[in-house]
Amino acid sequence: MTKTKGLPRPLTHYAWLSIATAIATIGLKGVAWKMTGSVGLLSDAIESVVNLAGALMALWMLTLAALPADENAYGHGKAEYFSSAFEGFLILLAAASIAYTAVERMLTPQPLEEIGLGLLVSTVASILNFVTARILLRAGRQHNSITLEADAHHLLTDVWTSVGVIFGVGLVYLTGWFWVDPIVALLVAANIVWTGYQLMSRSAAGLMDVSLPTEELKKIESLLAGYREQGLDFHALRTRQAGGRAFMTMHILVPGRWTVQYGHDWAERIENDIRTALPFIHITTHVEPLEDPASMNDQTLDISDH
Repeated sequence: MTKTKGLPRPLTHYAWLSIATAIATIGLKGVAWKMTGSVGLLSDAIESVVNLAGALMALWMLTLAALPADENAYGHGKAEYFSSAFEGFLILLAAASIAYTAVERMLTPQPLEEIGLGLLVSTVASILNFVTARILLRAGRQHNSITLEADAHHLLTDVWTSVGVIFGVGLVYLTGWFWVDPIVALLVAANIVWTGYQLMSRSAAGLMDVSLPTEELKKIESLLAGYREQGLDFHALRTRQAGGRAFMTMHILVPGRWTVQYGHDWAERIENDIRTALPFIHITTHVEPLEDPASMNDQTLDISDH
């Protein structure tokens, strides 16, 4: 038997928010760079261009992931992993671009201009990114969307990039040490490489059908333990994550003397309990008699196989 709960409302409006924020911050940071000539602020503006590309990709993938199941019986949720991997790649690309520009500036130092006004404009852009990132992160966790979480982490990375750049440019202003500007840019590039690597690793795991997180598997095991105390058993449990959807299959072992209807009712109860704990999960169960020799031998519960 197979049932699933309805998905939350479409998440594309969060992607549109991210797109609008990226366009606004590109303009603000571009102005800040033009005012100051800072390679750090230029690197910050480059990362915002990457944010825009990532947000556009996220919009496409969220639209695709929201399509109902058709000939693809399990829906299109895995599309989200392509977006996350793409955004991770863009972050690495941005890091390489920033590092190249920083090294070039180290070899040919240049004085900065209009630093105070440039930093003010960059700070406004950073605040805008931070607010948007918090909104996306909350929505991504609430709806179990790796795309929104990836976009949020990317924006937060941009915020920390901006903080480092603002600090570095401010230090140049106070000390006259022009070499600080490209050094800060290099440090920022190294930091965002780690974020890009994490996003790409998580996407690869999702595309390879990794099981649900340990915390969620423990919730399932806790529910099943209560039913075991009532004389039932379970085996052949498998789980996998596909974007905002999760899938689970399981054999339910009931006394052979039970009628089909009675076994079905218990299976419904178990499924509903699991679905209450994990609303995004799609469950497929198969009822077997406890006395079946094959059931006794195939105790392949994979709760701990994460």
